[in-house]
Amino acid sequence: MKDFKDKVAVITGGGSGIGLGMARAFAHRGMKLVLADLDKKALAEAVKEFQDGGTEVVGQYCDVSKLEEIQALADCAMETYSAVHVLCNNAGIGIPTSSMNIKLKDWKWIIDVDLWGPIYGVQVFLPLIESQGEGHINSTSSMAGLMAGRTMGAYNVAKHGVVALMASLERELRARKSPITASVLCPGPINTNISRHSVEFRPPREGATGQIKPKVPKSGSAGDKIQAILEQGMQPDEVGTLVAEAIENEKFWILTHPWWTKGIQKELDAMRDDQTLTKG
Repeated sequence: MKDFKDKVAVITGGGSGIGLGMARAFAHRGMKLVLADLDKKALAEAVKEFQDGGTEVVGQYCDVSKLEEIQALADCAMETYSAVHVLCNNAGIGIPTSSMNIKLKDWKWIIDVDLWGPIYGVQVFLPLIESQGEGHINSTSSMAGLMAGRTMGAYNVAKHGVVALMASLERELRARKSPITASVLCPGPINTNISRHSVEFRPPREGATGQIKPKVPKSGSAGDKIQAILEQGMQPDEVGTLVAEAIENEKFWILTHPWWTKGIQKELDAMRDDQTLTKG
């Protein structure tokens, strides 16, 4: 898609972080915005930012793990602008999760948000975008969608699924010569609050009553260390620009840290040469 002016972009997780970076990049190119988020305060602040800057924008509270809320988001976009041209399935969560110790309810929560969210997005929005005769669908995966490290088992599974979803979609679109294109964003460390937000919006434990105060990661914990790494990462606005440029140039892979692909190559070499997971 080459012309962004006056087109409509829907971005989940658009109230902060990478989603907000995408929104800024699209607004800079003249797009109208539909921002979705679970964080009502962040969403309201983002909407005000764009309104103050003269961008047409609407905000919608949305839990992407629920099909009916994705449908409501689509209804909001169509009622407001009568069109959708770009969908960014960006909302996500990420907490340290050992594959051996993680509770089944946390498996479900993470996969519902990180994988079913993009699945629902494609299911609901693809027909709307195709009806415009042009457009694009992007989903946010992770380098964890290409390499499965330790202590992030459920996250790795979900993000690998997102890569498979978008690769399948793009191949199917090309096979039927669709004007719609697709891409997958695989970021490395980005300066966002995903770790803190994930803890804040984690569902309460079974049987809990009343207001549950989110646990603050202990100093030195895995979550605390991950957040510290993220804070040294690329800025979200830079990621947003990469996404916009990839859509303009019809690129499928969007990599914030392309040199990390050396690790993927190492795994492929081990697979071919001696069938171990990673060569020593």
